[in-house]
Amino acid sequence: MKKQSLILTGCLLLGQLLARAGETDQFIKSLKGSPATVYQSGGAVAPAAIKVVRNWSGELCDVRVVNTGSQPVRLKEVVLGAVGKVLAPSTPFYAEGFQMLTQSAGTLAAPKALGNYTDEGHYKIPKPDGYLAVYNLLRLYPAKDVQLLLGYTSSNRFVGKFYLSADTIKAVVDLEDLELAPGKEFKLEELMVLSGKDGNNLLDRFANRIHHFHPRLEFKAPPTGWCSWYCFGPRVTAQNIYDNLDYIKTNIPALQYIQLDDGYQPHMGDWLEVGNSFGGNVQQVLHTIRDKGFEPAIWVAPFICDSNSTIFKQHPDWLVKDKSGKPLRSDLVTFGGWRLKPWYVLDGTHPEVQRHFEQLFRTMRNDWGVTYFKLDANFWGAIHGGVYYDKQATRVEAYRRGMEAVLKGTRDAFILGCNHPLWPSLGLVHGSRSSMDIKRTWTVFEKSGRENLYRSWQNGRLWWNDPDCLVLTGNMPDNEFNFHAALIYATGGMLLSGDDLTKITPERLNMLRKAVPPTAKAAAFTDTDFEVGEVNTTTGKNIIFLNWQTSPKKITVKLDKPGEVLDYWTGKSYGRHTGSFTMEVGGHDGKVFTIKR
Repeated sequence: MKKQSLILTGCLLLGQLLARAGETDQFIKSLKGSPATVYQSGGAVAPAAIKVVRNWSGELCDVRVVNTGSQPVRLKEVVLGAVGKVLAPSTPFYAEGFQMLTQSAGTLAAPKALGNYTDEGHYKIPKPDGYLAVYNLLRLYPAKDVQLLLGYTSSNRFVGKFYLSADTIKAVVDLEDLELAPGKEFKLEELMVLSGKDGNNLLDRFANRIHHFHPRLEFKAPPTGWCSWYCFGPRVTAQNIYDNLDYIKTNIPALQYIQLDDGYQPHMGDWLEVGNSFGGNVQQVLHTIRDKGFEPAIWVAPFICDSNSTIFKQHPDWLVKDKSGKPLRSDLVTFGGWRLKPWYVLDGTHPEVQRHFEQLFRTMRNDWGVTYFKLDANFWGAIHGGVYYDKQATRVEAYRRGMEAVLKGTRDAFILGCNHPLWPSLGLVHGSRSSMDIKRTWTVFEKSGRENLYRSWQNGRLWWNDPDCLVLTGNMPDNEFNFHAALIYATGGMLLSGDDLTKITPERLNMLRKAVPPTAKAAAFTDTDFEVGEVNTTTGKNIIFLNWQTSPKKITVKLDKPGEVLDYWTGKSYGRHTGSFTMEVGGHDGKVFTIKR
């Protein structure tokens, strides 16, 4: 009887797995077979003369919208396909947002935002009632060993997204109320649909196809450095910079890029004008950084300006307009900005703005000597609800044209995208922020940590990920700093210190030294619990343990070969192990181990 019971249980489990695998196949078949629908600006279905041409070639779908009629038609969006009541409402998923600060997870019936700033709530990007709008990439997990990946492999002109409800998934492209003339067509972004058991393999194939349209902007290694923002904020002084520069030169010269953050400029938009910071001489600070053997880096938000700026007063024609023809106040359609607000937006489709961007960054690169630019507030360069100089341009095109002008000016400097429209930045930045701003609190360590790990696949594939600064000073317990350091190490991306290093302890300095240089490879985690990660380095294999819980937990990793387990930070030995290694990790604690063969 016991044997029969085991066989019956095994058959039931096998049946469940096959059913889930069948769901995956049925989903793809339903998506490919469902009709496409185009909607006009008012929400009505477009006339029959508007045709959607979908050409499926295996896992890839090439799409065009064609006007076969005799009248121009303004089009709001096209639903490429919809699948209803195939996947269970309890199906887990992960999805990207339009802008960097939005990521979604949970289940189809109970989605949750991973961070604090959502496309819908914070940035006020419209969506249909009853649906969650997600963008660019959707990963579905109908069974533990079977996955679905739906993603847009290009971002040249239109925004690709998905509408999710408990029982329905729609693949959608935003047409932004553009007018389609008779006999003309819109070529949309390519959609890719994959399924399989190996999620990393699916992401590899997806990234390779993205490279077809947007070759990666290469930079040989993820930068390391120091940032002024998380210790001094906008009140940073020249002496703050010099004190830390001297400390870095003596104690940890591997932090090569010294970044001056927000606060040096008198107004948003007036990046070359003199403010009160640094005694009115930011250039001298940058030259001093160079003279001491380091690389000058600076924060710039090229797409925004405030109403007191010279740009706003002298060049209102350069700005994105509202429907009445006046400069668009960003707070009327989206988040208005975090300082010197409300912001206005420079129009990347305007030829004069493009020339301004190119000259601005050429001056900072050639005359100021800057070799690293942190570009912030880039989302506003792709603002919705505005009227652009080029009436046929989309917000993606406005952003990309502006960024192409920036790249002409920056030449060989490193470009980091921050608070940016994620997919429209493909091929235009060397680095991409992968989480919200860091703060010295457990809540932010935990939230930003998950954001970073969900995006770790992008590191080295699309760009170098920037998990934001490693912070090792402040009023927090050691275990939580250990967790934060282990997680940042696991990302394998850029590594910038965010501390006043003149106040760091010797133990924490040793940890910072061991974090540099980053591995340039993201650790592979067994699942989205993100408890056990592995990364192969030039010196061997390293293992990351992360305990997200408040109470201690035993964590085990399988070892492919016997080896001595060493604490990566301190070198402490935990003995030689064969088959597996188990350790009880304290609550909110993290460990990094080296496996010495």
